[in-house]
Amino acid sequence: MAKASSPIPAEILEQYERLVATIPGVPRKGATVPYTSVNGNMFSYLSKEGVLALRLPSAAREEFLAKYETSLTSAYGVVQKEYADVPPWLLADTEQLTPWFEASYTYVSGLKPKPTTRKKAGG
Repeated sequence: MAKASSPIPAEILEQYERLVATIPGVPRKGATVPYTSVNGNMFSYLSKEGVLALRLPSAAREEFLAKYETSLTSAYGVVQKEYADVPPWLLADTEQLTPWFEASYTYVSGLKPKPTTRKKAGG
């Protein structure tokens, strides 16, 4: 069941949960805006409207945009150049979307880790 803090429909959250579960050990984070990250770098998230954004490397992103006739993700009026919007029908097709999700995970896994601001080293 969706948390009360999230306006995203339960069905979309469930589809996202199924997708995230395809990569063991990757937790879904975020209450209002569900997302996944590796080493502090986000690689997927659901917008407040329930649209999945996937972070892909350049060649894969261009292929994805053309194959699924979609566009780059835009949030708060800013185009996010590394993220592509996932069509709703594709989010519902976990099997077809999984290779793209894995490509996103692999891409972000190779990026420089972002320093965490939660813990201070040395006290």
